[in-house]
Amino acid sequence: MSQYTAAQDERDEQAKGNVDIVLTAMRELFADKDLTAIDRYWAEPYIQHSPQMPNGLDALRNVVPSLEGFSWEPQRIAAQGDLVFTHSIVHGWAPNPVAIADIFRLENGRIVEHWDVVQDIVSPEESASGNTMV
Repeated sequence: MSQYTAAQDERDEQAKGNVDIVLTAMRELFADKDLTAIDRYWAEPYIQHSPQMPNGLDALRNVVPSLEGFSWEPQRIAAQGDLVFTHSIVHGWAPNPVAIADIFRLENGRIVEHWDVVQDIVSPEESASGNTMV
């Protein structure tokens, strides 16, 4: 096996493991509302790029209990190295369902950084293309 192939295999395995961590972390924290998931799957310093959330894990600890009817339904997932990308339908984050593209960066098996883009979901009939959003 060439050096390139071995290195690529290692990155692919890291990416696959990171996907499993993100899916488990999000399910345990947001679906199960298990705040101890923060201690298992996130780490400080937690850098938050979402305009709605401050840096640090205390923000997660404070927001999760207040979410009513929250569901995170990932439709597409991709990963590269230490980054995991999800494209999801989310209920309970905003008054109406939203499409969210999340990017998580992991370090040593923990989520340490997060970006998101949140967009109101409109029906295909309301979009210029006629396509679904998610």
